[in-house]
Amino acid sequence: MKDNTKRFSDRVEQYVKYRPSYPAAALDFIYEEAALAPSACIVADIGSGTGIFSRLLLERGSTVVAVEPNTEMRLAAEDQLGGHDRYRSVEGSAEATKLGDGSVDCIVSAQAFHWFEPESTRLEFRRILRADGSVALIWNTRLVDDPFGADYDQLLLHYAPDYKEVNHRLLHHEDFASFFRDGSYKKAEFANKQLFDLEGLIGRTLSSSYVPLPGSPSYKPYMEELEALFNKHQQDGIVSFQYRTEIYIGLV
Repeated sequence: MKDNTKRFSDRVEQYVKYRPSYPAAALDFIYEEAALAPSACIVADIGSGTGIFSRLLLERGSTVVAVEPNTEMRLAAEDQLGGHDRYRSVEGSAEATKLGDGSVDCIVSAQAFHWFEPESTRLEFRRILRADGSVALIWNTRLVDDPFGADYDQLLLHYAPDYKEVNHRLLHHEDFASFFRDGSYKKAEFANKQLFDLEGLIGRTLSSSYVPLPGSPSYKPYMEELEALFNKHQQDGIVSFQYRTEIYIGLV
């Protein structure tokens, strides 16, 4: 399995264009639970990737410190968000953020916590948070209980050998309870979706680190089956990716 910090280096363009954003209600929930005034707080976005969640925080008026170990993803975020005077980009990781002690009011991690080493991350988060600052772990979980979602999941299981290994669905209550202080956290869920034509579906699938790329022996058969899947499920030339935006928030 490849170095996790480099998994998306060859997929940045697709990631920027085709990965989903997050519902406004999800951000409302985080600010409320963390007792933050959006325009008067410093938020560390850890594993910030191409800046999808950082952008939403900036739009709320927050100061954002984006920490990302992958060079290509970090540069893509800087290209889009570097003009904001409330945005700072840092080459670092969840386990070694390079941020100062007690320097942030809140930590968010969108679509990234399953890549982190939990215990060293917890200690680092404690160090950089101000007293009783909250941590919010966020995922857009792609649903597999609708006909298209179920077929797409089977396609990944067949053609993407490490799909199972990197799937954040492998995290359970025990993982979150051992990470958050006293095993206590709050969970919330919000509906989210993306609509794709065939070009968009291809871009979205190639943004996933486990999907075969051009040059791979399985790329052509994978794409042929993906197109057949699209033709089977499309309505008026569109298929829908259904998500459940999940948030786990608490103290560390």
